[in-house]
Amino acid sequence: MSKNSKKTAAQARRAKIEEARRAERARERRNRIITITISSVIVTGLLGWGGYAINSANQKDEQQAAEAKKPVSGEKTWDKKKLTQNHVKGTVKYPMNPPVGGDHNQAWMTCDGTVYTKAIPNENAVHSLEHGAVWVTYNDKATDADIKTLSDKVSKTPYTLMSPDQDQSGTITLSAWGKQLSVSKASDPRVEQFFTKYVQGAQTPEPGAACTGGLTAA
Repeated sequence: MSKNSKKTAAQARRAKIEEARRAERARERRNRIITITISSVIVTGLLGWGGYAINSANQKDEQQAAEAKKPVSGEKTWDKKKLTQNHVKGTVKYPMNPPVGGDHNQAWMTCDGTVYTKAIPNENAVHSLEHGAVWVTYNDKATDADIKTLSDKVSKTPYTLMSPDQDQSGTITLSAWGKQLSVSKASDPRVEQFFTKYVQGAQTPEPGAACTGGLTAA
């Protein structure tokens, strides 16, 4: 092969190699552009979703705060200032049944989602209300299905207790400190509202006080 031929062949190889390099650089640029584009889309999507999630959470918090300020339809309220909190011995004559506050026994009924199958002393239950518990009571008008529904709910909810009370006028009564609601069915949506608002709610005289370690039987 002549000298000129060798030179021409070398130039062709270099040209071919350079073309391959240009093609590789072009592929790398395209891949970078695709990667950046996808990343931008993902980040934009995440930022958008994050903003949506934050806004939704804020709206939910605001809605819950607004709902918490509203009274539960049909509930009765007693002036907290008139509900004394002295520890006393013996029985107390309460102006309402079940009681929603007042003087009470120094021992509280355990109210850690506790379901009692027999009546419990008012004086001990009132102490539980002072700690922020919701007390569910029912008489013989309540159906077995409703009792089961309420028992299941109470057993899953700390700072609640449940017991029968044949002397109450309402079929099902929910009591918190200074608050009370009577319903005829466990499916009444106000039951959930009452739990949400008053389990460790703003009405609690001693928020965070124990609901464990109290009496477990009358």
